[in-house]
Amino acid sequence: MIDFHTHIFPEKIAKNTLDFLSSRCRIKPHTNGMADGLLESTEEAGLDCSVILPVVTRPSQFSSIHRFALGFQEGKLLSFGGIHPDSEDYRAQLRQISADGMKGIKLHPDYQGVFIDDIRYKRIISMASELGLIVSVHAGWDPGYPECTHCTPARTAEMIREVQPEKLVLAHMGGYRCWDAVEEYLVGAPVWFDTAVVFGDIPDEQFLRMVRNHGAEKILFATDSPWAGQKEFVDYLRGLPLTEEEKQAILHDNAAKLLGMTI
Repeated sequence: MIDFHTHIFPEKIAKNTLDFLSSRCRIKPHTNGMADGLLESTEEAGLDCSVILPVVTRPSQFSSIHRFALGFQEGKLLSFGGIHPDSEDYRAQLRQISADGMKGIKLHPDYQGVFIDDIRYKRIISMASELGLIVSVHAGWDPGYPECTHCTPARTAEMIREVQPEKLVLAHMGGYRCWDAVEEYLVGAPVWFDTAVVFGDIPDEQFLRMVRNHGAEKILFATDSPWAGQKEFVDYLRGLPLTEEEKQAILHDNAAKLLGMTI
């Protein structure tokens, strides 16, 4: 099993970062926000791998976050790279991420303050596709920035039409708490949805309908750890009325194919 959406922080900032985000988003973390906590959670849940998605909130953070991410390129923790849309060196940074063997990048329109259909994101996503990189994007509403949703389903659909990305993953089932609009604009599009922090929030019947209409082969199991429990999410998915083939695809096979792993 593979969790396609998790977060960790360097030890020196982990506690303060979790305290800040917990207070801002009014949500309790399920780990200590560090690598050892995620590894313990990963093993407890019976997962083979947790994919770490670093968020670059300022262009100046690229080098330090990249160095941190390089420490998790094998074993049960696998980190993507991070990049900021305001970076003047985005081409060189994407090439570095690719050359260092990372499988993809993380973008967070709300924390980066840029709309998903902005030319800055379009350029990054287009070049990432040329390099064969997966692009994971926070999609939909975010409790940390409730006043403005920078990645709505309608804007995402416009970006997809223009850029035609090859390996785009839209977190939170295509758009957190925007699921009616996801069904209108994005279900059936050539993109993947992940399940990060949706179970217990999205109605089960809507989740099942979206899986069937979008295609179970384009759904990735994910938690958003530390903001959801990995074992709890595995158990929740296993308890849904999906076929065993659908559960196997969502829990492992789809992610393994996308990451280029042997199934």
